[in-house]
Amino acid sequence: MSEKKINWKESSILITGGTGSFGRKLVEILLSEYKPRRLAVFSRDELKQSELKKIFPEKTDSPIRYFLGDVRDVNRLKRAFNRVDIVIHAAALKQVPATEADPFEAVQTNIIGTKNVIESSIDSGVNRVICLSTDKAVNPINLYGATKLVAEKLTVQANAYSNNKKPIFACCRYGNVVGSRGSVVPIFKEQKKSGKLTVTDKRMTRFWITLEKGVRFVIHCLENMNGGELFIPKIPSTKITDIAEAIAPEADILTIGIRPGEKLHETLIGKDETRQVLEYDDYFVIEPSYHTWGFESHKNGKPISENFTYTSENSLFKLGVNEIKDLLDSDENK
Repeated sequence: MSEKKINWKESSILITGGTGSFGRKLVEILLSEYKPRRLAVFSRDELKQSELKKIFPEKTDSPIRYFLGDVRDVNRLKRAFNRVDIVIHAAALKQVPATEADPFEAVQTNIIGTKNVIESSIDSGVNRVICLSTDKAVNPINLYGATKLVAEKLTVQANAYSNNKKPIFACCRYGNVVGSRGSVVPIFKEQKKSGKLTVTDKRMTRFWITLEKGVRFVIHCLENMNGGELFIPKIPSTKITDIAEAIAPEADILTIGIRPGEKLHETLIGKDETRQVLEYDDYFVIEPSYHTWGFESHKNGKPISENFTYTSENSLFKLGVNEIKDLLDSDENK
């Protein structure tokens, strides 16, 4: 269904939510290694755009361009998507307490915004669209996870509405990003100054992926998507108390209780999804259970057991305190 190879140097790429942590790293890697013909950053925050422009300025000899806009505004999206080949949809409201407090705002951005991205991609003749998702979309108990589950469903089924098999749509689902804005790492680093770190429950575990690995995985997904699948990387998990010890070994740890909508452990593949899963060396593919667009199955993947579980509590491998320190000290996370 898709041609695996992407001619990056001839491609026009657009990133929604392009001034967030993920978007900034993606811009850095695409400009330095892939050198696309055009790279558009679409986001609603003029301050973050201004800051990013200082690092990657718009110049006549540079492919980067900036669009102020909101994914809620379908007309602005359609203007931005003109002559775009690849869309990476990273825009989202993702702070769990904020989305619980203001649920309609989350629905407008994460669900209606995704619908607008899909419609604009189809109407503008985009070739490929990938939507970033989260482990919180699996068996969701909070509104953020529920909106991302709906966004996954919308994105997968969008393949049924593509004109002449174009665009093709897929999702990429992974866990917490090390050191990203709003993650526990900067919070712990700030609390370290007081000598007291707060955790909601000492039993809690989370998946972890670095920004660079997350970005490179999304690029891999773009190159290998057939349209309709979810890609899930094999990533480590860690205990929240080990993160705290790695950042502030001398600090006291205070337990404050689980917040509304928070899980003890996260899941990347649900038990009822296992029948559609194919395993590869470094990742899994969840193929669509329902499709009407002639989905092309992935080759050489290994089916997994229906009893397989992929949670942060019993993940494929775990990070200890020293490994977390190494991760935090690595150049890509400074």
